[in-house]
Amino acid sequence: MAGRWNNFGFYGARGVPGWVALGREMDRQVTGIKSPVDSARGLAARLRYLTRSPAGMESMRRAGITARQRTIDAWVEKKQKPRRANLQKIDAAYWDLRRRNLGVEWARRLAERGTRIEIHPVDQSQVQAQNPTRVRDIPVRRMTVRGHRIWDDIIQAWIDEDGEMLDIAWDEIITDIGSDYDAYSHVASIGFGI
Repeated sequence: MAGRWNNFGFYGARGVPGWVALGREMDRQVTGIKSPVDSARGLAARLRYLTRSPAGMESMRRAGITARQRTIDAWVEKKQKPRRANLQKIDAAYWDLRRRNLGVEWARRLAERGTRIEIHPVDQSQVQAQNPTRVRDIPVRRMTVRGHRIWDDIIQAWIDEDGEMLDIAWDEIITDIGSDYDAYSHVASIGFGI
Protein backbone atom coordinates (compact mmCIF):
# COMPACT_ATOMS: atom_id res chain seq x y z
CA MET A 1 0.00 0.00 0.00
CA ALA A 2 0.97 3.62 -0.36
CA GLY A 3 2.34 5.23 2.75
CA ARG A 4 5.52 3.31 3.31
CA TRP A 5 7.48 6.33 4.48
CA ASN A 6 9.14 5.37 7.72
CA ASN A 7 8.32 7.85 10.49
CA PHE A 8 6.55 10.27 8.15
CA GLY A 9 6.87 13.79 9.53
CA PHE A 10 9.84 12.96 11.77
CA TYR A 11 11.94 15.68 10.11
CA GLY A 12 9.02 18.10 9.77
CA ALA A 13 7.44 17.17 6.44
CA ARG A 14 3.71 17.87 6.39
CA GLY A 15 1.05 16.21 4.31
CA VAL A 16 -1.63 13.56 4.23
CA PRO A 17 -1.79 10.11 2.67
CA GLY A 18 -2.51 10.45 -1.06
CA TRP A 19 -5.79 8.55 -0.79
CA VAL A 20 -7.00 11.05 1.82
CA ALA A 21 -6.15 13.97 -0.49
CA LEU A 22 -7.93 12.19 -3.36
CA GLY A 23 -11.10 11.76 -1.27
CA ARG A 24 -10.93 15.37 -0.06
CA GLU A 25 -10.67 16.68 -3.62
CA MET A 26 -13.68 14.61 -4.67
CA ASP A 27 -15.62 15.88 -1.62
CA ARG A 28 -14.66 19.45 -2.52
CA GLN A 29 -16.19 19.03 -5.96
CA VAL A 30 -19.57 17.93 -4.64
CA THR A 31 -21.91 20.88 -4.93
CA GLY A 32 -25.49 21.22 -3.87
CA ILE A 33 -28.07 23.26 -2.05
CA LYS A 34 -26.51 26.13 -0.13
CA SER A 35 -29.51 26.95 2.09
CA PRO A 36 -29.32 25.18 5.46
CA VAL A 37 -31.64 22.25 6.06
CA ASP A 38 -33.42 24.06 8.90
CA SER A 39 -34.52 26.88 6.58
CA ALA A 40 -37.82 26.51 4.73
CA ARG A 41 -36.09 26.82 1.36
CA GLY A 42 -33.30 24.37 2.20
CA LEU A 43 -35.66 21.74 3.59
CA ALA A 44 -38.07 22.02 0.65
CA ALA A 45 -35.27 21.68 -1.91
CA ARG A 46 -33.77 18.66 -0.17
CA LEU A 47 -37.13 16.92 0.15
CA ARG A 48 -37.91 17.55 -3.54
CA TYR A 49 -34.57 16.06 -4.52
CA LEU A 50 -34.97 13.05 -2.23
CA THR A 51 -38.60 12.20 -2.95
CA ARG A 52 -38.53 12.28 -6.73
CA SER A 53 -36.84 8.89 -7.15
CA PRO A 54 -36.57 5.50 -5.49
CA ALA A 55 -32.85 6.19 -5.02
CA GLY A 56 -33.73 9.22 -2.90
CA MET A 57 -36.06 7.18 -0.74
CA GLU A 58 -33.29 4.59 -0.34
CA SER A 59 -30.87 7.36 0.74
CA MET A 60 -33.41 8.42 3.35
CA ARG A 61 -33.59 4.85 4.66
CA ARG A 62 -29.77 4.63 4.75
CA ALA A 63 -29.70 7.87 6.74
CA GLY A 64 -32.01 6.30 9.33
CA ILE A 65 -35.28 8.05 8.50
CA THR A 66 -38.05 5.70 9.62
CA ALA A 67 -41.01 8.05 9.14
CA ARG A 68 -44.02 6.68 7.31
CA GLN A 69 -44.75 7.79 3.78
CA ARG A 70 -47.67 9.96 4.87
CA THR A 71 -45.36 11.80 7.29
CA ILE A 72 -42.83 12.38 4.52
CA ASP A 73 -45.66 13.61 2.29
CA ALA A 74 -46.69 16.04 5.05
CA TRP A 75 -43.10 17.34 5.16
CA VAL A 76 -43.09 17.84 1.39
CA GLU A 77 -46.46 19.61 1.49
CA LYS A 78 -45.21 21.82 4.38
CA LYS A 79 -48.05 20.64 6.64
CA GLN A 80 -45.60 19.28 9.17
CA LYS A 81 -42.00 20.09 10.03
CA PRO A 82 -39.52 17.27 10.74
CA ARG A 83 -37.97 17.05 14.20
CA ARG A 84 -34.38 18.26 14.57
CA ALA A 85 -33.00 14.69 14.47
CA ASN A 86 -34.85 14.06 11.21
CA LEU A 87 -33.61 17.36 9.77
CA GLN A 88 -30.05 16.15 10.26
CA LYS A 89 -30.92 12.79 8.69
CA ILE A 90 -32.59 14.53 5.73
CA ASP A 91 -29.42 16.56 5.21
CA ALA A 92 -27.26 13.43 5.44
CA ALA A 93 -29.54 11.62 2.97
CA TYR A 94 -29.39 14.57 0.57
CA TRP A 95 -25.57 14.64 0.52
CA ASP A 96 -25.42 10.85 0.26
CA LEU A 97 -27.66 10.95 -2.82
CA ARG A 98 -25.68 13.86 -4.31
CA ARG A 99 -22.46 11.85 -3.94
CA ARG A 100 -24.03 8.77 -5.50
CA ASN A 101 -25.57 10.68 -8.42
CA LEU A 102 -22.37 12.58 -9.10
CA GLY A 103 -20.42 9.33 -8.83
CA VAL A 104 -22.45 7.80 -11.66
CA GLU A 105 -21.90 10.86 -13.85
CA TRP A 106 -18.20 11.06 -12.99
CA ALA A 107 -17.67 7.35 -13.69
CA ARG A 108 -19.17 7.75 -17.16
CA ARG A 109 -17.09 10.80 -18.03
CA LEU A 110 -13.83 9.62 -16.49
CA ALA A 111 -14.00 6.15 -18.02
CA GLU A 112 -14.37 7.72 -21.47
CA ARG A 113 -11.60 10.27 -21.34
CA GLY A 114 -9.80 10.06 -18.00
CA THR A 115 -8.61 13.21 -16.30
CA ARG A 116 -5.41 15.06 -15.60
CA ILE A 117 -4.33 14.95 -11.97
CA GLU A 118 -1.89 17.39 -10.42
CA ILE A 119 -0.09 16.01 -7.37
CA HIS A 120 1.53 18.48 -4.99
CA PRO A 121 4.24 16.83 -2.88
CA VAL A 122 4.53 17.12 0.88
CA ASP A 123 5.35 20.50 2.37
CA GLN A 124 9.02 20.39 3.35
CA SER A 125 9.40 23.99 4.55
CA GLN A 126 9.91 22.85 8.16
CA VAL A 127 12.41 20.23 7.03
CA GLN A 128 14.38 22.96 5.24
CA ALA A 129 14.39 25.09 8.38
CA GLN A 130 15.30 22.29 10.81
CA ASN A 131 17.53 19.93 8.84
CA PRO A 132 18.29 21.00 5.25
CA THR A 133 20.21 17.80 4.49
CA ARG A 134 16.96 15.84 4.81
CA VAL A 135 15.07 17.79 2.11
CA ARG A 136 14.11 15.63 -0.88
CA ASP A 137 13.64 16.99 -4.37
CA ILE A 138 10.03 16.00 -5.10
CA PRO A 139 8.49 17.86 -8.04
CA VAL A 140 4.82 18.55 -8.66
CA ARG A 141 3.54 15.75 -10.89
CA ARG A 142 0.94 16.03 -13.61
CA MET A 143 -0.44 12.87 -15.11
CA THR A 144 -3.52 11.66 -16.93
CA VAL A 145 -5.36 8.83 -15.24
CA ARG A 146 -7.43 6.75 -17.62
CA GLY A 147 -9.21 3.46 -17.37
CA HIS A 148 -12.71 2.36 -16.65
CA ARG A 149 -11.73 0.00 -13.84
CA ILE A 150 -9.53 2.43 -11.88
CA TRP A 151 -12.15 5.18 -11.88
CA ASP A 152 -14.93 2.74 -11.03
CA ASP A 153 -12.87 1.57 -8.05
CA ILE A 154 -12.03 5.12 -6.94
CA ILE A 155 -15.60 6.36 -7.18
CA GLN A 156 -17.11 3.33 -5.48
CA ALA A 157 -14.57 3.54 -2.65
CA TRP A 158 -15.31 7.27 -2.27
CA ILE A 159 -19.08 6.70 -2.19
CA ASP A 160 -18.68 3.88 0.33
CA GLU A 161 -16.13 5.92 2.32
CA ASP A 162 -13.80 2.93 2.06
CA GLY A 163 -10.34 4.24 2.89
CA GLU A 164 -8.64 0.90 2.31
CA MET A 165 -9.96 0.66 -1.26
CA LEU A 166 -9.06 4.32 -1.96
CA ASP A 167 -5.56 3.58 -0.69
CA ILE A 168 -5.27 0.63 -3.10
CA ALA A 169 -6.51 2.79 -5.98
CA TRP A 170 -4.07 5.58 -5.05
CA ASP A 171 -1.27 3.01 -5.05
CA GLU A 172 -2.25 2.03 -8.62
CA ILE A 173 -2.15 5.68 -9.72
CA ILE A 174 1.25 6.50 -8.26
CA THR A 175 2.96 3.32 -9.47
CA ASP A 176 2.65 4.80 -12.98
CA ILE A 177 5.08 7.53 -11.88
CA GLY A 178 7.99 5.09 -11.92
CA SER A 179 10.67 4.29 -9.39
CA ASP A 180 10.04 7.40 -7.27
CA TYR A 181 6.34 6.66 -6.85
CA ASP A 182 6.56 6.25 -3.07
CA ALA A 183 7.53 9.92 -2.73
CA TYR A 184 3.85 10.58 -3.49
CA SER A 185 2.33 8.23 -0.94
CA HIS A 186 1.93 11.35 1.23
CA VAL A 187 1.09 14.65 -0.48
CA ALA A 188 0.20 18.23 0.33
CA SER A 189 -2.77 18.20 -2.03
CA ILE A 190 -4.23 16.85 -5.25
CA GLY A 191 -6.16 18.73 -7.90
CA PHE A 192 -8.14 17.56 -10.89
CA GLY A 193 -11.18 18.42 -12.94
CA ILE A 194 -14.01 16.05 -13.59
